[in-house]
Amino acid sequence: MKTLPRLAQASAVMHGVLRLDFLDGYVGVVDLRPWIARGKIFTWLQDPEHFSDFTVDEFGHHVTWRTGDGHDIDFGADNLRRECERQAEIHRLMLAG
Repeated sequence: MKTLPRLAQASAVMHGVLRLDFLDGYVGVVDLRPWIARGKIFTWLQDPEHFSDFTVDEFGHHVTWRTGDGHDIDFGADNLRRECERQAEIHRLMLAG
């Protein structure tokens, strides 16, 4: 049985980009700017101060931002891991080309 990825910690590298350390030792960087640029629910994250104010839930399953009106914006660890790996592969292919 495959276990779901869980986060040990996260930090903002720059506005829209997170470094993610997973409990299994994997470390990745994920660029969330394409989602943030879509607006709507992600409009809150377009402010750099808001983006840097997030938490990793106590079990490592989500990165969450609490908006000014009390709503949560979150990304699950499993989706973040998949996106880290996808973006790393794109970067690797670009450098190899």
